[in-house]
Amino acid sequence: MIELRAVSKDYNGHRVIDTVSLKVETGERVALFGPSGCGKSTVLHLIAGLVIPDAGDILIDGEFVATAHKNLREPQERGIGLVFQDLALWPHMTVSENIAFGLRAKGIPQAEREERVREMVGLVRLGDYLNARPAELSGGQQQRVALARALALRPRIVLMDEPLSTLDEELNLQLRQEILRLHGELKFTLVYVTHSRDEAAALATRIVYFRQGRLDTTPRTGRTA
Repeated sequence: MIELRAVSKDYNGHRVIDTVSLKVETGERVALFGPSGCGKSTVLHLIAGLVIPDAGDILIDGEFVATAHKNLREPQERGIGLVFQDLALWPHMTVSENIAFGLRAKGIPQAEREERVREMVGLVRLGDYLNARPAELSGGQQQRVALARALALRPRIVLMDEPLSTLDEELNLQLRQEILRLHGELKFTLVYVTHSRDEAAALATRIVYFRQGRLDTTPRTGRTA
């Protein structure tokens, strides 16, 4: 479970997250939905440990991982996989090498790295592209590499920040199905940031609405926070 307790974050004197309290249950799929600049991506960065709160506490599975002005668990210690809009694939590395990058950084032995890479390329259906480089792949294939790289570390939690926003409609729909399939197989907790109402409705079991750095609790029909 992920829990934010009255979390706030300021940038240059401007409050971008204002006293947000939120719980995400284990295995849940939650979409953080709202217009650009409303603070939803900052919430993702706070959960990941890439940003430190100025007030409040963040817990994962009941353990405090951050409190005001201090990370108590570094990002690599939180069991989190990250997929961002900027996929940040290494252009000089093959698909196999990109997927294995985080495993190598964690000191996973070579034999286990190779096994996990094979497992991941099978899951994302890229077995014919192990030796291809990102420039040789389509946008959808690059996105699958980013998913595989995040999932190779077997995270309990996967955070996605607008990962499909640059894809055309057909690829967007295909990748939504892939994300749902992978969630069903691997049972991770998913927190997904989007400004697309259709994406939020398709991918989430619960939609959390944001407006100007706060949870927007205006009554709505359908799923809300």
